[in-house]
Amino acid sequence: MARRRELVEVTEPALFEDIFPYEMPPRIVFEGKVFEEIDGKVVEFDPRTLLKRDIRMTDTTFRDGQQSRPPYTVSQTRHLYEYLARISGRKGVIRQTEFFLYTAKDREACEACMAVGARYPEVTGWIRADVGDLANVEKLGLKETGILCSCSDYHVFYKLRKTRRQILDHYVGVVKATLDAGIRPRCHLEDITRADIAGFVVPLVIALVKATEDAPEHMKVKVRLCDTLGYGIGYPGVALPRSIPKLVYRMTHDAGVPSDRLEWHGHNDFHKVHINGATAWLYGVDAVNATLFGIGERTGNPPLEGAVFEYAAIRGTLDGMDAHAITEAARYYEREIGYRLPDNYPFVGRHFNTTRAGIHADGLWRDERIYNIFDTEKLLGRGPNVAITDKSGADGVALWVNQFLGLEGDERLSKIKLHKICRWVTDQYTDGRTTVISDEEMVEQIRQHLPQHYKTHLHPQFQSE
Repeated sequence: MARRRELVEVTEPALFEDIFPYEMPPRIVFEGKVFEEIDGKVVEFDPRTLLKRDIRMTDTTFRDGQQSRPPYTVSQTRHLYEYLARISGRKGVIRQTEFFLYTAKDREACEACMAVGARYPEVTGWIRADVGDLANVEKLGLKETGILCSCSDYHVFYKLRKTRRQILDHYVGVVKATLDAGIRPRCHLEDITRADIAGFVVPLVIALVKATEDAPEHMKVKVRLCDTLGYGIGYPGVALPRSIPKLVYRMTHDAGVPSDRLEWHGHNDFHKVHINGATAWLYGVDAVNATLFGIGERTGNPPLEGAVFEYAAIRGTLDGMDAHAITEAARYYEREIGYRLPDNYPFVGRHFNTTRAGIHADGLWRDERIYNIFDTEKLLGRGPNVAITDKSGADGVALWVNQFLGLEGDERLSKIKLHKICRWVTDQYTDGRTTVISDEEMVEQIRQHLPQHYKTHLHPQFQSE
């Protein structure tokens, strides 16, 4: 059937609201199956299967997220955990979080979060592949712990200085000891995207699965695929060990690990961290391991807030997650922890939905859907904004003033009524100004030129002036 190429005139705009429902993140709509081959076998992504699976997130804010910054205090850890619990919601979309357990402070922070009493995210541990480390897991009464299981020959030969057989036997022994202690083992296959998948990783995972095959279902080994240096790629046709689709296929089909016991843990060295996590979801990994604001070792991990909206895009629902808690966590991070997120950082940066272009401001003035990604006021508690610069024009000034004063519909002030403020802005840049005009300066212009509105609609932020 020939594809249409002629212009189709319409009387109503085609807004594709089934894909772009403004009150929710844009939906990802799949069409048919996607195939590629590995050793003559089909690697299939079937969207129908995806929607039936229990895809979810796990969190590493307090483990990998602390490897790139000064340690959180116990109080800060508890506060951030409480935000994670709110974001997760009653369905537990953020299913678990993990903690270092080496120092007394680590253990105190872990206990403080357990004392919150939230069902989700479940507090879990993280240890080296050392039976001696299990003591701290047992003392805290944790039901699950991650175990560092480096799997590339870079680690096996140069860091651990063992043979493949020696290290395989060692990992199996630690997993059995973990199970004997009544703790579920979660094996973190470090540097898997540089490992020999057929020659070592698959035999290793088969041995790990066999070690827990007689255990109850809730105690069987989990496997985390760790893209330690961000080498993973989701493109079709890429060779192992970098191909995420093929790697997941090897785990589910050759090593016998079902999707609900697989996790993906990525890093952002090549700017692929979020899309790689989403690709792992698509091809059969149920859990994507993430951190608040992507903060993690070196370039960071999958940003948890990005995974929240990717989940909603795939599912078509937030499933009870409280996205407002993302905004509150970001404010807490800056105010109490003193970490300034980049102004343009998606979803939480101070200016993530702020425009400086006059033509964009004009679009927002007419209908905010034109230049806002979704209803950020409803979902994140932050409506679209405009910053006043030499590029803002009268449309930008009008949008700023009306938003600041909270004027909507027929109450909005026209560009003509704001001409004195517009002229003042223009003169600033004509005289050589190069900086953004501050909120305080704009408020002063409202006070001078719109005194009645200044008194009636003064923004709470400036109540003390």
